[in-house]
Amino acid sequence: MPPNPTPAPTGRLLLIDDDPALLDSLRLFLESEGHRVHTAETLDEGLRLAATLPLQVCLLDRNLGMDSGVDALPKLLELAPRLRVVMLTAHGRVEDAIEAMARGASDYLVKPCSPAQLRVAVARQLDTGRLIDRIAALESQQESDPAELASANPAMQAVIAMARQVAATDANVLLLGESGTGKGVLARAIHRWSPRAAAPMATVHCPSLSPELLESELFGHARGAFTGAAQSTPGRVGHAEGGTLLLDEIGDFPLALQPKLLRFIEDKAYERVGDPVTRRADVRLVAATNHDLAAQVAEGRFRADLYYRLNVVALALPPLRERPEDIDALAEGFLARFARRHGRPARRFAPAAATALRAYAWPGNVRELQNVVERAVILCPDAQVGPDWLQLAGGAAATPPGAGPGAALTLDELERGHIAAVLAQAPTLEEAARTLGIDASTLYRKRKALGL
Repeated sequence: MPPNPTPAPTGRLLLIDDDPALLDSLRLFLESEGHRVHTAETLDEGLRLAATLPLQVCLLDRNLGMDSGVDALPKLLELAPRLRVVMLTAHGRVEDAIEAMARGASDYLVKPCSPAQLRVAVARQLDTGRLIDRIAALESQQESDPAELASANPAMQAVIAMARQVAATDANVLLLGESGTGKGVLARAIHRWSPRAAAPMATVHCPSLSPELLESELFGHARGAFTGAAQSTPGRVGHAEGGTLLLDEIGDFPLALQPKLLRFIEDKAYERVGDPVTRRADVRLVAATNHDLAAQVAEGRFRADLYYRLNVVALALPPLRERPEDIDALAEGFLARFARRHGRPARRFAPAAATALRAYAWPGNVRELQNVVERAVILCPDAQVGPDWLQLAGGAAATPPGAGPGAALTLDELERGHIAAVLAQAPTLEEAARTLGIDASTLYRKRKALGL
């Protein structure tokens, strides 16, 4: 007897049609296929549902009384940018299909359509949406190497084992540890190990934005909500629908915005800036901080109820100085990665360089090690990286010969190496910006552009 076929993944669907009998028929069939279905007999009701519910596919009638479904497509996709729309029509003209596709439709069905046609059309759009999400998730994971989580240190091994265990749940996770210990890498691994891995992961860097911009970055904004808001944006919450949202450096989250974040955690409900419509999102929260949140709660700088909501499972990453057995493997992994990325000749560390790496205290932890190795790879002209290229003595070592003006390096490589070195030595982003003579927001953008 052949094995039972694996059931197709179900989706969250919206049906907009002014024919109640057809609407009911479509709903019953699609629900029998295992989908969650919402219906609307008017365009206004359909737009309201699209704006407030986490939906994946919409079946939209071309003619809704006096309203045109085709004309409504741009507005519908503005309200729900990730929604995939299948246009329904009683006429099968090629010109109509071309017009609908040009306005943003993903597919086109002629009524009456058979159950098989409807099943295939919905499944195709769900599969395409999931594929797009998966590609975005894979692209976001490329910058983190799973090898960074391989460890010979018992404390780090225990953290990774606990992270794998909690990843299988939807529990909120709080990642604790000094700056540079790998909290972001572990957060991406938790997403990758979770049932949400095929959906997007989004990150909000809390210290890098003003409270007003942070709210817009997190929840999105409506067109015209403030000067320069030329179009509506869904925000990171909307982008991460079905996936994971990382709140990086949550200890710097503005106190005035904390009630809105607490409400979202508790009810999954939020409003975009300048838009009174309440929306919902299915997002798993991971927060990271190098601050003592319990102390901030005691000082009145962080809400106790928000702290307890975030602190369902806390994972504390040990600093690199407490896991010296990992330094050699991490450094060699970084060297191989950056030599490939930049096309440089570096292939190994000289024995003296390896000894220097093990002897250094690494106040900036794994991030500092990564930046030091990347700078050395960029600047070193040989296959073997000597200790002089590492510049570990508090930044006091002179620049090795050949690394200055006139070296066989591009301006981008020189800039990247210099910024990486300053970041490795500076305790904060603000201090690194002062050293470089630029403001912190400019440095933040340069870090992102250079992949640091």
